[in-house]
This record gives sequence, structure tokens and C-alpha cells, in this order.
Amino acid sequence: MRIGKHSSALHVYSIRPSKYDDDGFVIRHWRGVVPSNSLACLHGLTADVSERGLLGQVEIRTHVLDESVSRIPLDGIARQNRASGCRALACLVGVQTNQFPRAADIALSLRREGVLVMVGGFHVTGMLALFPRVSPEIQELLDAGVSVVAGEVEHRWHELLRDAWEGRLQPIYRLIDDPPDLYAAACPRASRQATRRFVDASYVTIDCSRGCPFHCSFCTIINVQGRKMRYRSPECVTAAIRRAYRESGIRVFFFTDDNFARNPASGKILDALIAMRRDEGIAIEFLMQVDVPAYRIPGFVEKASQAGCCSAFIGMESLNPRNLADAGKIQNHTDEYGAAVRTWRKARVRVQVGYIIGLPHDTEESVAKDVERLIQEVQPDQASFFMMIPLPGSEDHKSLLERGVAIDPDYNKYDSCHETMRHARMSGAEWTRAYRAAWRQFYSMENMKAILGRVDPAIYWDAFQNFLWYRTRWWRKGRIQCSPVFSD
Repeated sequence: MRIGKHSSALHVYSIRPSKYDDDGFVIRHWRGVVPSNSLACLHGLTADVSERGLLGQVEIRTHVLDESVSRIPLDGIARQNRASGCRALACLVGVQTNQFPRAADIALSLRREGVLVMVGGFHVTGMLALFPRVSPEIQELLDAGVSVVAGEVEHRWHELLRDAWEGRLQPIYRLIDDPPDLYAAACPRASRQATRRFVDASYVTIDCSRGCPFHCSFCTIINVQGRKMRYRSPECVTAAIRRAYRESGIRVFFFTDDNFARNPASGKILDALIAMRRDEGIAIEFLMQVDVPAYRIPGFVEKASQAGCCSAFIGMESLNPRNLADAGKIQNHTDEYGAAVRTWRKARVRVQVGYIIGLPHDTEESVAKDVERLIQEVQPDQASFFMMIPLPGSEDHKSLLERGVAIDPDYNKYDSCHETMRHARMSGAEWTRAYRAAWRQFYSMENMKAILGRVDPAIYWDAFQNFLWYRTRWWRKGRIQCSPVFSD
């Protein structure tokens, strides 16, 4: 269908879908915690296309919606699409596997009203990257006229918007083998429309790089974003930070890079942030994700601290070396976990670790023992526990399907809080108990008091507030509450 000659405005709705809870209701919070980086990326790209006039005389109007904190006005989008001189395009952004069922329902509902719809993100990209045939759940979208986008769109977004404007969207955009050079790409822009509904409106996300050089079998990054690190220029990153700080009062940033320490430009970015702090009085704080060996990079920890790093998330995953070997996480050595934490703590940077429950050699008893070692020997300031899941886009998922191993078909459960496959050494009940016990064990009153007793006095109250969050949010009435920890 082609757009009429009297059309004058393309309304681009960037939508981050939520997910369904165990009872089938859409999860929506009064306030959010971590804004979506994918929303910020697409908002920045759309604004860039508009400002550069890449669609000629077409006016582009942007709408940024995060369903985890606000209701999606499906009827309103449909009415906008029918309005004289307007066309609506709904972009379901950064859709992860546990969000896919909800995203599909939104997409199909809008298509029934004639709205153009695109769906992208990790699930679509991971499935199309690793399997030659289109999976049934994606085919259902294609049959309804939904377009799916596999890969990143920085270098092609203006083309996709033009296709939408001219009514010739392709069913599938396969961009996986043509990743964009991020060096000079438009930087993410936080939308006040979305961030005002979050607990801290001065906290936003930015990805400084994408990809990961390692080969962890449970990870989707390496197949969705690639093993080659692609990165934004230090000038781009600092310009985006300076703009957000001056125009919107943003003071805290989450660098969503899967591994900021392996970003080839990380040193220059940190130098630039130190200079901004010293010369311009722009004293931001930031959180980042790094690997365990990052603490051994000469000067990296100290420079990160001087630049404003307040928290480092480290994927330790397991204290059992056999688990790490089976998962291909060869960069982790359990004997240096404690040294890594102490190095970061000495630099006054909080350490949060990620820990996976349900790797091949885990048992209910061994998990309890390893978590106790985590508490007593490694001593991180925070920990997040995840049930092992075979995420589409990972080598684990591909291997299980190729071997005919049964996995749960309900994608709502792929949130790291549910059992989605059989474990060789634990029953489903044992696995769930081990997972819930790990949370309670780490966030016991005894351990929280021990952590508060050793943190730097300057960050004592920040740590205290974090513990209040975990105690009130992550379990109620004996049941762990699932919620995304990081931005997509």
C-alpha cells in the first residue's frame, strides 16, 4: 500500500514491550528503575534522520513509550494512522525472548487496524542468525504483514523509514552480516517522555560499544552483536553526555556495553570524562559492566574511579571451575575473584556480581556451598542470581534444539527466574529452591550488615538504599519477584 500524496507526517512510535506475569497479566510498574537503551538508540536515530532531512519534506514526529511503566495507547495509534495527512509506524524495540509474546500481541493488534509494524531485538535477531528457517512464532508475524528486523539499523534507519513512508516495507530485513560502524553513528538520546516515569529521572543509559570477544555458550551477545568490538568515538560519547547533562540535568549514566573494559576506546573515554570533571565541572557518575580480569588492566580501575565510576557489574557466573569450562567462560578464574573485588573496592567502586544457578555441575547442595563461599571469600557488595536458560541466539539453545532436547515452549518464562529445561543433577523443585535460597542467603540480615560494615563511608547510604530495594522488591511472601536487572 502506498501513502497518498497529501500525507505530510510520519508518526514513529518506538515501543518497548513489557511481558506477561505467571497469571497472564501485563507487568507494569508505578516507576521504573533502568531505562531502555534500545529506546534511547532508536530515539536518537529517528531524531537524526529528522534533523538531517533524510526523508525530504516528510515531517517525522517521534513518540517513545515504555510499557513497563506506561500503557500503550493502541487505539490512539490506530486513530493517528487514520488521521488525514498522517501515517503511523510502530517499532517494537529491543524485544527480548521473554517480551516476545507480548510484543507479538501488540504487533498483531496494530496490524489488524492497518498500522505498519516492525519488530526487532535479540529474539528475532538470535533466531534468524542461528537457524536457516524462520521459526513459527516469527512466521506468524510475517503472515500478518509485520516486518521483522534482524541486526542493527544505525546505517540503514533512514532507508527503513523511507520504506515505511512509501508503503513498501520488506517482510524481513537481514542486517546481521552487515553490522554498522558505530564510530560516527548518531548517539542514543534519552526521551523525557519515557524517563520521567522512572525512579531517578536523572539516570539514563548509553552504549559505548557492542560485541564481545569471548565465547560463552549461554550468551546471545556474540551471535547478535558479534565477537568484534565496535565502538562509538570518544567525542560522540562525551558529546552525548555533555548534552544530556546540560539540557536535561542527567547526572548518572549506565554504560550498557557488555564489556566496557574491552572497548578499544575505553581509555580515551575515561580520560575525556576526567577532563570534563576537572575543566567543565561536569561531574557525572556511571555504572558499567566488565569482566573479571579487567582489574588487572594497568591503571584501568583507578582511571575509572577518577572518571566517576560508582559501580562495576562483573559476570562471575559460578565458583565451580567445571561449570565455567563447560560454558566456555575461560577468561574467569575463581582464584582471582576476591582480588578483583578488593581492587575495585579500594578504588571506592561498588561491585555487583552476576551468578548463574543451574550450570551443568550444580546441585542444590553445591549451590548453597558456593553462595556461602561467595559471601565469605569473594565478598561482593551486591549479587544478582539468574536461573540458567537456553536463550534463543545462544549456542546452548541451538545445541539443545539440534539434539532434540525438550525445552519449555513458553517464552514468557525465559526471564532467568523460571525453569525452562531439565537439569541433569536437580529436579525442577530442587533447582527453584536453590535459586530462591541463593537470594535469601546473600541478602540475609547478617550478610547485609557485614557488607555495610566494610563499604566506604561515602557510599554507605547508597548501599543501604540498594539493600532496601532488594529486600522489598525481589521477594515478597517467600516468592522471588522477577524483574529485568539491566537495560536492553
